Amino acid sequence: MRQAAALLGLALLSGLFSGCDEPPRLREERIQVFGTWVDLALWGVDDATAARAIRVIQGDLGDLHTRWHAWQPGELTRINAALAAGESVDVADSMRPVLERARTLSLRSGDLFNPAIGRLVALWGFHADAPAKRVPPPAEAIDALVAAVPKMGDLAFDGSRLLSRNPAVQLDLGAFAKGYGVDIAIGRLQDLGIRDAMVNAGGDLRVLGRRGDRDWRVGIRAPAGGLLAAVEIADGESVFTSGTYERQFEHAGTRYHHIIDPRTGYPARGLSSVTVIGRDGAEADAAATALLVAGRDWPRTARALGVTAVLAIDEQGALQATPGMADRLQFLDQSPPALGIVPLPEI
Repeated sequence: MRQAAALLGLALLSGLFSGCDEPPRLREERIQVFGTWVDLALWGVDDATAARAIRVIQGDLGDLHTRWHAWQPGELTRINAALAAGESVDVADSMRPVLERARTLSLRSGDLFNPAIGRLVALWGFHADAPAKRVPPPAEAIDALVAAVPKMGDLAFDGSRLLSRNPAVQLDLGAFAKGYGVDIAIGRLQDLGIRDAMVNAGGDLRVLGRRGDRDWRVGIRAPAGGLLAAVEIADGESVFTSGTYERQFEHAGTRYHHIIDPRTGYPARGLSSVTVIGRDGAEADAAATALLVAGRDWPRTARALGVTAVLAIDEQGALQATPGMADRLQFLDQSPPALGIVPLPEI
């Protein structure tokens, strides 16, 4: 599953409130799913409710990880096998809204967020949880897959059955699954009556309510490491990042990262990271990937996706932000970096 969002490392900046004479307090738990750590921060919750929340979310996300994994036996691999064979396939009721949402977001992004390029991801070897040392794939193999133009628009439902007009489509929900999973976890917490919480999946997160008497405060990590800035996140907001600097390899002096541009078949160029603040985890997750793939044309893609709070850092380290993001950034360095303000274009 996609690891890029962990790379801007949105981390809690504050220490824990502790002491039995100082309730309410922050309770934290960590589970491993989606190929990363998922941290739950629950404010003002009793032990029994906290234990139940952790148990329910671990079960939910573990089930999603199994069913949505593109490379291990499960629902998605069954679907992919049928599509590759040119056959229609029955899709579980729980999977259909996921695929329909991914299709809608892909179309809105101009196919820059494209979960249909699983074959390209595998060709580059980025499907492995712990990829071995490798070299770039042959150019002719890349070109052949790009020429096939696999996209989410090739998919259609006939009742409960899914079919594809393009056998080159192979679904990989890695650039979307964490956002969808975080949204599900937040919904579960609400069902349990929890009003103040954070679900942080390897740096990609969504919050409920507040952390005591203030909004949740998280840090944005610089591509080169260390904290760059902090932002305060209000009830229901999500923060997602797509970055190029965790899953990568170097060959003959060139660095290749895992975020593939479906237009070229090669790793996206122009930006090192994109951070998005939004109201919906799945949408913010997909948008962060689409904007990074868009490169220097990211403002146009942000407008198409309805994203208004964006921080983009290019390969030379220059920072650009929309007005909606610039107003929220709190740089931690006494000498803050230059920040270009980029209004979103009219479309």
